[in-house]
Amino acid sequence: MRNRQRGVTFIGWLVLLAPMAIMVYVGIRVAPIYLNYYRVTQALKEVASDFKGSSGPIDRARLKEQLEKRFDIESIENPKPGDIQLHREGDGWAAESAYDETVPLMGNVSLLISFDYTVQLD
Repeated sequence: MRNRQRGVTFIGWLVLLAPMAIMVYVGIRVAPIYLNYYRVTQALKEVASDFKGSSGPIDRARLKEQLEKRFDIESIENPKPGDIQLHREGDGWAAESAYDETVPLMGNVSLLISFDYTVQLD
């Protein structure tokens, strides 16, 4: 009696491919959120580099104006420029971007991703 297995069955393929399909789906849903975070960090770094070369004093109004310009240029919708916390740290300023993003996956299942980035504006 010849009874040998000759490859993977249909159920075997489902067991192998279902987790990979779920991970690809999650990656597709999460990738835009991380690209937006990258744009936010780049905008904050550019504002910091703009102020590093300036010789005059840094004031909050000028910082807000520069942040709004950078966020408009980069088309950043979330967080808003007003959500960036500007505070004194020692002799200089610091800009902190701390926000959460919720990514709906399927049904009532969602991912909550928290971002936090601080840059020194000396």
